[in-house]
Amino acid sequence: MKKPFFSTKSPSEVFELFPHFPLVDKEKIPLEEAKGRVLAEDITANENLPGFERATMDGYALKAEDTFGASEASPIWLNIIGEVKMGKVTDLVVKRGEAVKIATGAMLPQGANAVIMVEYTHMVDENTIEVFKPLAPLENVIRADEDFAKGELVLSSGHRLRPQDIGVLAALGKAHVQVFKQPSVAIISTGDEIIPITEKPQPGQVRDVNSYTLYALVREGGGIPWLMGIVKDDLNDLKKVCKYALDKSDVVLISGGSSIGMRDFTLEVINSFPESQILFHGVAISPGKPTILAKIGKKAVWGLPGQVTSAIIVFWVFIKKFIQWIGGEREAHLKTFNTMHARMRVNVPSVQGREDYLRVKLVEENGQLWAEPIWGKSGLINTLVKANGLVKIDLNTEGLDKEEIVEVILI
Repeated sequence: MKKPFFSTKSPSEVFELFPHFPLVDKEKIPLEEAKGRVLAEDITANENLPGFERATMDGYALKAEDTFGASEASPIWLNIIGEVKMGKVTDLVVKRGEAVKIATGAMLPQGANAVIMVEYTHMVDENTIEVFKPLAPLENVIRADEDFAKGELVLSSGHRLRPQDIGVLAALGKAHVQVFKQPSVAIISTGDEIIPITEKPQPGQVRDVNSYTLYALVREGGGIPWLMGIVKDDLNDLKKVCKYALDKSDVVLISGGSSIGMRDFTLEVINSFPESQILFHGVAISPGKPTILAKIGKKAVWGLPGQVTSAIIVFWVFIKKFIQWIGGEREAHLKTFNTMHARMRVNVPSVQGREDYLRVKLVEENGQLWAEPIWGKSGLINTLVKANGLVKIDLNTEGLDKEEIVEVILI
Protein backbone atom coordinates (compact mmCIF):
# COMPACT_ATOMS: atom_id res chain seq x y z
CA MET A 1 0.00 0.00 0.00
CA LYS A 2 1.38 3.40 -0.98
CA LYS A 3 2.15 5.86 1.78
CA PRO A 4 0.34 9.21 1.57
CA PHE A 5 2.10 12.40 0.61
CA PHE A 6 3.96 13.91 3.54
CA SER A 7 3.87 10.87 5.80
CA THR A 8 6.30 12.68 8.09
CA LYS A 9 8.75 10.79 10.30
CA SER A 10 10.78 11.90 13.28
CA PRO A 11 14.57 11.53 12.92
CA SER A 12 14.61 8.52 15.25
CA GLU A 13 11.91 6.83 13.13
CA VAL A 14 14.05 7.39 10.02
CA PHE A 15 16.99 5.54 11.59
CA GLU A 16 14.71 2.63 12.51
CA LEU A 17 14.06 2.06 8.79
CA PHE A 18 17.72 1.36 7.95
CA PRO A 19 17.63 -2.38 8.81
CA HIS A 20 14.84 -2.83 6.24
CA PHE A 21 17.52 -2.65 3.53
CA PRO A 22 20.04 -5.44 2.81
CA LEU A 23 23.76 -5.02 3.16
CA VAL A 24 26.01 -4.87 0.12
CA ASP A 25 28.04 -7.89 -0.97
CA LYS A 26 31.48 -8.84 0.33
CA GLU A 27 34.84 -9.04 -1.39
CA LYS A 28 38.42 -9.99 -0.53
CA ILE A 29 41.03 -7.30 -1.13
CA PRO A 30 44.79 -6.89 -0.55
CA LEU A 31 45.66 -5.52 2.87
CA GLU A 32 47.34 -2.43 1.41
CA GLU A 33 43.98 -1.37 -0.05
CA ALA A 34 41.95 -1.99 3.12
CA LYS A 35 42.31 1.33 4.97
CA GLY A 36 38.88 2.90 5.40
CA ARG A 37 37.03 -0.24 4.32
CA VAL A 38 34.55 -2.11 6.53
CA LEU A 39 35.47 -5.58 7.76
CA ALA A 40 33.13 -8.37 6.70
CA GLU A 41 34.65 -11.00 9.00
CA ASP A 42 35.72 -11.35 12.60
CA ILE A 43 39.49 -11.37 13.00
CA THR A 44 40.79 -13.74 15.67
CA ALA A 45 44.46 -14.03 16.57
CA ASN A 46 45.78 -17.30 15.15
CA GLU A 47 48.93 -16.93 17.19
CA ASN A 48 50.30 -15.00 20.13
CA LEU A 49 51.49 -11.47 19.43
CA PRO A 50 54.32 -10.62 19.52
CA GLY A 51 55.01 -14.36 19.92
CA PHE A 52 58.08 -14.01 22.14
CA GLU A 53 59.12 -11.93 25.12
CA ARG A 54 61.08 -8.88 24.01
CA ALA A 55 62.69 -5.73 25.29
CA THR A 56 61.05 -2.33 24.99
CA MET A 57 64.25 -0.40 25.80
CA ASP A 58 67.94 -0.51 24.95
CA GLY A 59 69.86 -1.81 27.95
CA TYR A 60 70.54 -5.09 29.73
CA ALA A 61 68.29 -8.09 30.28
CA LEU A 62 68.54 -9.43 33.82
CA LYS A 63 66.67 -10.84 36.78
CA ALA A 64 64.63 -8.09 38.44
CA GLU A 65 65.31 -9.52 41.90
CA ASP A 66 69.05 -8.85 41.41
CA THR A 67 68.29 -5.11 41.36
CA PHE A 68 66.26 -4.90 44.56
CA GLY A 69 67.81 -2.26 46.81
CA ALA A 70 70.01 -0.81 44.05
CA SER A 71 70.72 2.93 44.21
CA GLU A 72 73.37 5.42 43.17
CA ALA A 73 74.84 5.20 46.65
CA SER A 74 74.72 1.41 46.64
CA PRO A 75 74.86 0.04 43.06
CA ILE A 76 74.54 -3.65 42.17
CA TRP A 77 77.31 -5.28 40.12
CA LEU A 78 76.38 -7.77 37.39
CA ASN A 79 78.45 -9.87 35.00
CA ILE A 80 77.78 -9.42 31.26
CA ILE A 81 77.55 -12.87 29.64
CA GLY A 82 76.77 -11.83 26.06
CA GLU A 83 74.51 -9.89 23.71
CA VAL A 84 71.20 -10.61 21.95
CA LYS A 85 71.30 -9.82 18.23
CA MET A 86 68.21 -8.22 16.64
CA GLY A 87 66.00 -10.71 14.83
CA LYS A 88 67.93 -13.69 16.19
CA VAL A 89 66.98 -16.48 18.59
CA THR A 90 69.33 -16.54 21.54
CA ASP A 91 70.40 -19.60 23.53
CA LEU A 92 71.79 -17.49 26.37
CA VAL A 93 70.45 -18.28 29.84
CA VAL A 94 70.57 -15.53 32.49
CA LYS A 95 71.35 -16.65 36.03
CA ARG A 96 71.50 -14.68 39.28
CA GLY A 97 74.18 -11.99 39.12
CA GLU A 98 74.25 -11.95 35.31
CA ALA A 99 73.07 -9.60 32.54
CA VAL A 100 72.84 -9.66 28.73
CA LYS A 101 73.16 -6.62 26.47
CA ILE A 102 69.92 -6.12 24.50
CA ALA A 103 68.33 -3.67 22.05
CA THR A 104 64.72 -2.52 21.79
CA GLY A 105 62.62 -5.25 20.20
CA ALA A 106 65.16 -8.02 20.68
CA MET A 107 64.21 -11.39 22.15
CA LEU A 108 64.50 -11.65 25.91
CA PRO A 109 66.96 -14.43 26.85
CA GLN A 110 65.81 -17.32 28.98
CA GLY A 111 65.97 -16.61 32.71
CA ALA A 112 65.67 -12.82 32.34
CA ASN A 113 62.46 -11.07 33.44
CA ALA A 114 63.30 -7.36 33.12
CA VAL A 115 65.43 -4.88 31.19
CA ILE A 116 67.42 -2.07 32.79
CA MET A 117 67.80 1.04 30.64
CA VAL A 118 71.37 1.98 29.69
CA GLU A 119 70.90 5.32 31.49
CA TYR A 120 70.72 3.53 34.85
CA THR A 121 73.92 1.56 34.36
CA HIS A 122 77.68 2.19 34.29
CA MET A 123 80.33 0.06 32.59
CA VAL A 124 82.90 -0.96 35.16
CA ASP A 125 84.83 -2.95 32.57
CA GLU A 126 83.99 -4.92 29.42
CA ASN A 127 82.45 -7.73 31.48
CA THR A 128 80.83 -5.86 34.39
CA ILE A 129 78.14 -3.20 34.88
CA GLU A 130 76.85 -1.25 37.83
CA VAL A 131 73.04 -0.92 38.19
CA PHE A 132 71.70 2.14 40.04
CA LYS A 133 67.92 1.52 39.91
CA PRO A 134 65.68 -1.28 41.21
CA LEU A 135 63.33 -2.93 38.70
CA ALA A 136 60.01 -4.72 39.03
CA PRO A 137 59.53 -8.05 37.25
CA LEU A 138 58.52 -7.53 33.57
CA GLU A 139 59.62 -3.88 33.62
CA ASN A 140 60.57 -2.77 30.10
CA VAL A 141 59.44 -6.15 28.76
CA ILE A 142 56.52 -7.20 26.54
CA ARG A 143 55.21 -10.71 27.18
CA ALA A 144 54.72 -13.17 24.32
CA ASP A 145 50.91 -12.72 24.29
CA GLU A 146 50.67 -9.22 25.71
CA ASP A 147 49.51 -7.62 22.44
CA PHE A 148 47.02 -10.34 21.56
CA ALA A 149 46.72 -13.90 22.82
CA LYS A 150 46.02 -16.79 20.45
CA GLY A 151 42.26 -17.16 20.04
CA GLU A 152 41.49 -13.59 21.15
CA LEU A 153 39.03 -11.51 19.10
CA VAL A 154 41.07 -8.73 17.54
CA LEU A 155 38.59 -6.92 15.25
CA SER A 156 34.87 -7.47 14.68
CA SER A 157 32.93 -7.59 11.46
CA GLY A 158 31.42 -4.17 10.77
CA HIS A 159 34.50 -2.28 11.95
CA ARG A 160 35.88 0.43 9.64
CA LEU A 161 39.60 -0.18 9.31
CA ARG A 162 42.06 2.46 10.52
CA PRO A 163 45.84 2.56 9.91
CA GLN A 164 46.49 0.95 13.31
CA ASP A 165 44.09 -1.87 12.41
CA ILE A 166 46.02 -2.46 9.19
CA GLY A 167 49.13 -2.78 11.35
CA VAL A 168 47.71 -5.53 13.54
CA LEU A 169 46.40 -7.40 10.49
CA ALA A 170 49.90 -7.27 9.03
CA ALA A 171 51.30 -8.56 12.33
CA LEU A 172 48.91 -11.51 12.06
CA GLY A 173 50.03 -12.26 8.52
CA LYS A 174 46.76 -11.24 6.85
CA ALA A 175 47.81 -10.38 3.30
CA HIS A 176 44.16 -10.25 2.23
CA VAL A 177 41.04 -9.34 4.18
CA GLN A 178 37.32 -9.76 3.55
CA VAL A 179 35.43 -6.47 3.49
CA PHE A 180 32.04 -5.18 2.43
CA LYS A 181 31.92 -3.63 -1.00
CA GLN A 182 31.64 0.13 -1.05
CA PRO A 183 28.02 1.08 -1.74
CA SER A 184 27.57 2.57 -5.18
CA VAL A 185 25.40 5.69 -5.16
CA ALA A 186 23.78 7.08 -8.30
CA ILE A 187 23.18 10.84 -8.24
CA ILE A 188 20.41 12.32 -10.38
CA SER A 189 19.81 16.05 -10.58
CA THR A 190 16.37 17.13 -11.79
CA GLY A 191 14.77 20.36 -12.99
CA ASP A 192 14.27 22.39 -16.15
CA GLU A 193 16.24 25.21 -14.56
CA ILE A 194 19.39 23.13 -13.98
CA ILE A 195 22.26 23.46 -16.46
CA PRO A 196 25.81 21.96 -16.60
CA ILE A 197 28.39 23.81 -14.53
CA THR A 198 30.40 24.62 -17.67
CA GLU A 199 27.56 26.75 -19.09
CA LYS A 200 26.66 30.37 -18.38
CA PRO A 201 23.27 30.59 -16.60
CA GLN A 202 20.58 32.65 -18.25
CA PRO A 203 17.94 34.38 -16.09
CA GLY A 204 16.02 31.68 -14.24
CA GLN A 205 18.75 29.06 -14.65
CA VAL A 206 21.22 27.70 -12.09
CA ARG A 207 24.30 25.52 -12.43
CA ASP A 208 24.15 21.91 -11.22
CA VAL A 209 25.58 22.53 -7.76
CA ASN A 210 23.86 19.58 -6.09
CA SER A 211 25.38 16.82 -8.20
CA TYR A 212 28.95 17.81 -7.39
CA THR A 213 28.18 18.54 -3.75
CA LEU A 214 26.53 15.14 -3.31
CA TYR A 215 29.40 13.47 -5.20
CA ALA A 216 31.86 14.84 -2.65
CA LEU A 217 29.60 13.91 0.27
CA VAL A 218 29.19 10.32 -0.97
CA ARG A 219 32.94 9.89 -1.26
CA GLU A 220 33.41 11.33 2.21
CA GLY A 221 30.79 8.87 3.50
CA GLY A 222 32.57 5.81 2.15
CA GLY A 223 30.46 5.25 -0.96
CA ILE A 224 31.30 5.26 -4.66
CA PRO A 225 29.44 8.15 -6.33
CA TRP A 226 28.14 7.93 -9.86
CA LEU A 227 26.91 11.07 -11.63
CA MET A 228 23.87 10.34 -13.79
CA GLY A 229 23.63 13.86 -15.16
CA ILE A 230 20.74 16.32 -15.34
CA VAL A 231 17.19 15.15 -16.06
CA LYS A 232 14.66 17.73 -17.14
CA ASP A 233 11.11 17.73 -15.75
CA ASP A 234 9.93 14.89 -17.94
CA LEU A 235 8.26 11.85 -16.41
CA ASN A 236 9.47 9.31 -18.97
CA ASP A 237 13.05 10.59 -18.97
CA LEU A 238 13.28 10.51 -15.19
CA LYS A 239 11.82 6.99 -15.04
CA LYS A 240 14.28 5.76 -17.67
CA VAL A 241 17.28 7.20 -15.80
CA CYS A 242 15.99 5.89 -12.45
CA LYS A 243 15.58 2.38 -13.88
CA TYR A 244 19.14 2.41 -15.17
CA ALA A 245 20.41 3.76 -11.84
CA LEU A 246 18.54 1.08 -9.87
CA ASP A 247 20.02 -1.65 -12.07
CA LYS A 248 23.59 -0.41 -11.66
CA SER A 249 23.81 1.01 -8.11
CA ASP A 250 22.94 0.24 -4.48
CA VAL A 251 21.39 3.63 -3.66
CA VAL A 252 19.77 6.31 -5.80
CA LEU A 253 19.78 9.99 -4.81
CA ILE A 254 17.34 12.24 -6.67
CA SER A 255 18.02 15.90 -6.09
CA GLY A 256 14.96 18.12 -6.50
CA GLY A 257 11.34 17.17 -7.06
CA SER A 258 10.56 16.23 -3.46
CA SER A 259 8.30 19.19 -2.62
CA ILE A 260 4.78 20.08 -3.64
CA GLY A 261 4.55 21.17 -7.26
CA MET A 262 2.83 20.29 -10.52
CA ARG A 263 6.13 19.56 -12.24
CA ASP A 264 7.61 17.44 -9.45
CA PHE A 265 7.66 13.87 -10.70
CA THR A 266 9.80 12.05 -8.14
CA LEU A 267 6.89 10.49 -6.27
CA GLU A 268 5.09 9.57 -9.48
CA VAL A 269 8.20 7.92 -10.88
CA ILE A 270 8.81 5.94 -7.68
CA ASN A 271 5.20 4.75 -7.58
CA SER A 272 5.43 3.58 -11.19
CA PHE A 273 7.93 0.84 -10.33
CA PRO A 274 6.75 -2.62 -9.25
CA GLU A 275 7.39 -3.41 -5.57
CA SER A 276 7.81 0.28 -4.78
CA GLN A 277 7.06 1.57 -1.32
CA ILE A 278 7.34 5.14 -0.08
CA LEU A 279 8.55 4.79 3.51
CA PHE A 280 8.13 8.47 4.24
CA HIS A 281 7.76 11.81 2.54
CA GLY A 282 8.76 14.42 5.05
CA VAL A 283 11.04 14.33 8.06
CA ALA A 284 10.80 16.57 11.12
CA ILE A 285 14.01 18.54 10.62
CA SER A 286 14.83 22.00 9.35
CA PRO A 287 16.19 22.51 6.81
CA GLY A 288 15.28 19.39 4.86
CA LYS A 289 11.67 18.55 5.70
CA PRO A 290 10.52 17.48 2.19
CA THR A 291 12.85 14.46 2.07
CA ILE A 292 11.72 11.14 0.61
CA LEU A 293 12.87 7.61 1.37
CA ALA A 294 11.46 4.87 -0.82
CA LYS A 295 12.20 1.20 -1.33
CA ILE A 296 12.07 -0.22 -4.85
CA GLY A 297 12.69 -3.94 -4.70
CA LYS A 298 15.61 -4.07 -2.29
CA LYS A 299 17.12 -0.71 -3.29
CA ALA A 300 16.83 2.65 -1.52
CA VAL A 301 15.78 5.79 -3.34
CA TRP A 302 16.25 9.07 -1.50
CA GLY A 303 14.54 12.20 -2.76
CA LEU A 304 16.41 15.27 -1.57
CA PRO A 305 15.29 18.90 -1.51
CA GLY A 306 16.50 20.91 -4.47
CA GLN A 307 18.02 23.59 -2.23
CA VAL A 308 21.66 22.63 -1.82
CA THR A 309 21.84 23.68 1.84
CA SER A 310 18.89 21.45 2.73
CA ALA A 311 20.34 18.58 0.70
CA ILE A 312 23.67 18.85 2.55
CA ILE A 313 22.04 18.82 5.98
CA VAL A 314 19.87 15.81 5.06
CA PHE A 315 22.94 13.98 3.79
CA TRP A 316 24.96 14.65 6.95
CA VAL A 317 22.14 13.71 9.28
CA PHE A 318 20.73 10.65 7.49
CA ILE A 319 22.19 9.54 4.17
CA LYS A 320 25.83 9.32 5.21
CA LYS A 321 24.80 7.02 8.05
CA PHE A 322 22.56 5.04 5.70
CA ILE A 323 25.48 4.45 3.34
CA GLN A 324 27.57 3.31 6.29
CA TRP A 325 24.76 1.01 7.44
CA ILE A 326 24.22 -0.85 4.15
CA GLY A 327 28.01 -0.82 3.75
CA GLY A 328 28.24 -3.15 6.74
CA GLU A 329 29.33 -0.69 9.42
CA ARG A 330 27.41 -1.75 12.47
CA GLU A 331 25.34 0.70 14.45
CA ALA A 332 26.52 3.53 12.24
CA HIS A 333 23.17 5.32 12.76
CA LEU A 334 23.80 5.38 16.51
CA LYS A 335 27.23 6.97 16.24
CA THR A 336 27.66 10.46 17.51
CA PHE A 337 29.10 13.27 15.44
CA ASN A 338 32.47 14.84 16.16
CA THR A 339 31.51 17.64 18.52
CA MET A 340 32.80 20.41 20.75
CA HIS A 341 31.06 22.43 23.43
CA ALA A 342 30.60 26.19 23.18
CA ARG A 343 28.39 28.96 24.55
CA MET A 344 25.67 30.51 22.42
CA ARG A 345 26.41 34.12 21.52
CA VAL A 346 22.70 35.09 21.29
CA ASN A 347 19.20 33.79 21.98
CA VAL A 348 17.88 31.52 19.21
CA PRO A 349 14.14 30.74 18.91
CA SER A 350 12.92 27.43 17.51
CA VAL A 351 9.67 25.67 16.62
CA GLN A 352 8.70 22.67 18.70
CA GLY A 353 8.07 19.41 16.86
CA ARG A 354 11.12 19.44 14.61
CA GLU A 355 14.89 19.21 14.89
CA ASP A 356 16.53 22.45 13.77
CA TYR A 357 20.11 22.47 12.55
CA LEU A 358 21.52 25.92 13.21
CA ARG A 359 24.64 26.88 11.26
CA VAL A 360 27.27 28.47 13.50
CA LYS A 361 30.79 29.81 13.43
CA LEU A 362 33.04 28.93 16.35
CA VAL A 363 34.96 31.89 17.76
CA GLU A 364 37.41 31.78 20.68
CA GLU A 365 37.67 34.80 22.99
CA ASN A 366 39.72 34.86 26.19
CA GLY A 367 39.78 31.11 26.40
CA GLN A 368 36.01 30.74 25.88
CA LEU A 369 34.56 29.13 22.74
CA TRP A 370 31.45 30.88 21.40
CA ALA A 371 28.93 29.66 18.81
CA GLU A 372 27.82 32.54 16.58
CA PRO A 373 24.79 31.80 14.35
CA ILE A 374 25.23 32.31 10.62
CA TRP A 375 21.93 33.86 9.62
CA GLY A 376 20.58 33.60 6.12
CA LYS A 377 17.78 32.20 4.03
CA SER A 378 17.66 28.40 3.79
CA GLY A 379 18.51 28.32 0.09
CA LEU A 380 21.81 30.19 0.46
CA ILE A 381 24.93 28.03 0.44
CA ASN A 382 27.04 30.84 1.92
CA THR A 383 25.60 29.98 5.35
CA LEU A 384 27.34 26.60 5.21
CA VAL A 385 30.50 27.91 3.57
CA LYS A 386 30.96 30.43 6.39
CA ALA A 387 29.98 27.94 9.12
CA ASN A 388 32.26 25.40 10.74
CA GLY A 389 29.63 23.81 12.96
CA LEU A 390 25.98 22.91 13.41
CA VAL A 391 23.95 23.11 16.59
CA LYS A 392 21.04 20.69 16.80
CA ILE A 393 17.97 22.12 18.52
CA ASP A 394 15.91 19.17 19.71
CA LEU A 395 12.31 18.42 18.77
CA ASN A 396 10.82 19.46 22.09
CA THR A 397 12.90 22.59 22.62
CA GLU A 398 11.63 26.13 22.08
CA GLY A 399 15.08 27.50 21.40
CA LEU A 400 18.48 28.24 22.92
CA ASP A 401 19.40 30.87 25.46
CA LYS A 402 22.27 33.32 25.24
CA GLU A 403 25.38 31.91 26.99
CA GLU A 404 23.80 28.45 27.14
CA ILE A 405 26.41 25.68 26.67
CA VAL A 406 25.61 23.75 23.48
CA GLU A 407 27.10 20.80 21.63
CA VAL A 408 28.45 21.86 18.24
CA ILE A 409 28.67 19.31 15.42
CA LEU A 410 31.93 20.00 13.61
CA ILE A 411 31.58 20.30 9.84
